[in-house]
Amino acid sequence: MTDHRRPRRRGQGELEVQVLAALREADGPATAGWVQEWLGGDLAYTTVITILTRLLAKGAVTRERAGRSFVWTPASDEAGLAARKMRKVLDAEQDREAVLASFVTALDPEDERLLRDLLGQPKDEGEG
Repeated sequence: MTDHRRPRRRGQGELEVQVLAALREADGPATAGWVQEWLGGDLAYTTVITILTRLLAKGAVTRERAGRSFVWTPASDEAGLAARKMRKVLDAEQDREAVLASFVTALDPEDERLLRDLLGQPKDEGEG
């Protein structure tokens, strides 16, 4: 019996992650064709261009003209992209203080200590 099921469709976010991973693996700026090959060639070239263009609009990649096409580069590393996502969520909220307070109180103690160290504020400040 033949299996006529379609291959699983990847979500937009999953494709974006894969395209960014490809760009990080490149030795320098990469073409959309190179990204398509790195991903195994199962995505249409136009799909790769669409994902790259969406990432450009989000500020996650940059592009430069190279002849008649473009070469693409990640705008930052994975930590920078995660920080950008966190900032986008924070910027969308009305009560920034409440969001930040909720975030900090939900951190495990080690992450809270790390955040305090990064902010330059001793944990015991104000106590005494």
